[in-house]
Amino acid sequence: MGTRWQRQKRRKNGEGTWKLVRFADDFVVMVNGTRAHAEALREEATAVLAPMGLRLAEEKTRVVHIDEGFDFLSITIRRMRKRGTSKQYVYTSPSRKAIQAVKDKISAKTYRSTRHTEPDVLIQGINQILSGWANYHRHGVSKAAFSAIDSHAWGRIMRWLRKKHSRLGMPALRRRFCVRGTWQFAANGVRFTGASAVPVTRYRYRGSSIPTPWTPQPVQAPS
Repeated sequence: MGTRWQRQKRRKNGEGTWKLVRFADDFVVMVNGTRAHAEALREEATAVLAPMGLRLAEEKTRVVHIDEGFDFLSITIRRMRKRGTSKQYVYTSPSRKAIQAVKDKISAKTYRSTRHTEPDVLIQGINQILSGWANYHRHGVSKAAFSAIDSHAWGRIMRWLRKKHSRLGMPALRRRFCVRGTWQFAANGVRFTGASAVPVTRYRYRGSSIPTPWTPQPVQAPS
């Protein structure tokens, strides 16, 4: 299904078309057709993999409609109506499981057993976790998720500081561990930046322009 003309010809004949999105041993096949077309293609994929000693993982293999959405590599892919319009687009966003996983990491990082850590070391560690996570998800619809995760992290850091320095009241805690006039945590020159510091940049679809091992190479004339 490498060209638009191939897809148009199959649609005209009532056949399904598809595109393959691959990543290591995980892949998604997007079918333009009926559920029967998708299930038939799944059986074809099973038959192709069998001679190589490979098989589809039944617990991870699903046939779903794009409007229902699905998770792939910690990203939820789903077609929805754009707010304020009647048009529909396919959106990608961090999956609920991925959001909960990074929140759990922050919770573990700020557990009571870590109170011996210096505040600047704690803040730097949390920044690194959130920066790496946000850079992976920055090409999707992620601003709301970034904000929610930062709010969770801010609350965990505040609770951690209050327990570690229980003798300090809130005004004193703010003067000591926040940038002046704000509630942004800082210690020894290290500021809490969070996931929102990573700009969201939408991924540009490059389609068949991405080179693959099957991309035809131009024939060079003999010299």
